[in-house]
Amino acid sequence: MFAVTATQTDPDNPLAGLTLGERPEPKVPDGWTTVSVRAAALNHHDLWTLKGVGIRQDRLPIVLGCDAAGVDEDGNEVVVHAVVGIGADETLDPKRSLLSEVYDGTFAERVAVPRRNLVPKPAALSFEEAACLPTAWLTAYRMLFDKAGLEPGSTVLVQGAGGGVATALIALGRAGGFRVWATSRSESKRERARELGADQVFESGARLPERVDAVMETVGQATWDHSLKSLRPGGRIVVSGATSGAVPPADLNRVFFLQLSVVGSTMGTRDQLQRLGVFLEQTGVRPVVDRTMPLAEARDGFAAMHEGDVFGKIVFTA
Repeated sequence: MFAVTATQTDPDNPLAGLTLGERPEPKVPDGWTTVSVRAAALNHHDLWTLKGVGIRQDRLPIVLGCDAAGVDEDGNEVVVHAVVGIGADETLDPKRSLLSEVYDGTFAERVAVPRRNLVPKPAALSFEEAACLPTAWLTAYRMLFDKAGLEPGSTVLVQGAGGGVATALIALGRAGGFRVWATSRSESKRERARELGADQVFESGARLPERVDAVMETVGQATWDHSLKSLRPGGRIVVSGATSGAVPPADLNRVFFLQLSVVGSTMGTRDQLQRLGVFLEQTGVRPVVDRTMPLAEARDGFAAMHEGDVFGKIVFTA
């Protein structure tokens, strides 16, 4: 079968290890099944893998991709939950992994997954839209509606409008009744964030007209100081990523004096993925797809993400 594989890692030239071509059919352990992939979404996780982050070298070569929507062996249209783990909240399983870390991922014509990881595809969503849900949109859903501890009408700041999680946060926040503010270095991305539902948009690092109830942080080091200074006393930062660096100055004096909370959030549960699908059907919100391209052209998609030339999700069709 055709697949997109990481065959080596290079932190400076990640695309050097990207290999497109034939791979063996997936092996199917007991309790697992196969899904014929119709669409799969690209995430920063895939680029980090090619950089050598979060992957053991003895796992290479490995098929990339966390997200997929497709058809199972019984002909059902499904979405693949990307977290392989056990327990009511598999994200807390110490041995959890994402597809493409220990087991081959979704950038292939077929993928093997645990049966429990299959969720019915929302009928109102296309395969391309549904493929965006398992990582970026599920992460945003959990950040907003689980970890943030907010009521509708609260003000939320989304740092770094343009990425998959950030665009999901804006759209979901608007639909959930929050007042959503967003930042970006790019004027065009700020305007698109406004069109997506952001009430106000600002240049990265700009002084805000008032302090916010919560900050949704996926950028990390480049925006951390601004995130802390943007919070009202007692406010909360929800962190699900650190694409610009993971070790900013903590500014602990501000944290304890203003009684700020910093909450980590990783992915979401299978049940939350299913509820996310219901939420989208009920509200009419749809994932923002930057571009769709055949899996055979995946290198172009990776290059666009590497260069930051993305607003929303890049989706590959098998």
